[in-house]
Amino acid sequence: MRNITFLLSITVVGTVWLLFTAFKSLDPLEENMGFVRQNLASFYNAELESASIKRYELNFTNTGFCRYKRYFHNGKTEFFAFNLSKFTDMDYYGSTRNGWLYLRTRSDDVIVQTHNDRNGDVDSMANCMILPLKNIEADQLNELRARLTLMGKHLALRK
Repeated sequence: MRNITFLLSITVVGTVWLLFTAFKSLDPLEENMGFVRQNLASFYNAELESASIKRYELNFTNTGFCRYKRYFHNGKTEFFAFNLSKFTDMDYYGSTRNGWLYLRTRSDDVIVQTHNDRNGDVDSMANCMILPLKNIEADQLNELRARLTLMGKHLALRK
């Protein structure tokens, strides 16, 4: 009888725990961050720059930073970063097959750094970050814009 009571109590506790975790909502920032991260990674077009780029890194941090780093065959590296709370809008130039996504900020909020460049290392600021994309439809771009805007507003409220 004790074994049955013990098993029944474990089942009830487990069921209650599952109910509480099933209805727990994700943080909207984390949910949107995952969506943006997955979409930009899947639509990124390395072929547009493949002649000069050896590899790239595109990251979104939990604190809301978007970081894009390109490694060139000649040893040069370019690094772009901005906080998504500074995001204002985006533009896409190209076709559904391939094009360029411009992520725009309020002012010169994009950090731009070059290393191992023939002209010397440069640290500067810009008002946009440009990413090559491929096979993206208009509704996917609209969803991406909406998610980036929501993330920017959410991060601005956290400060």
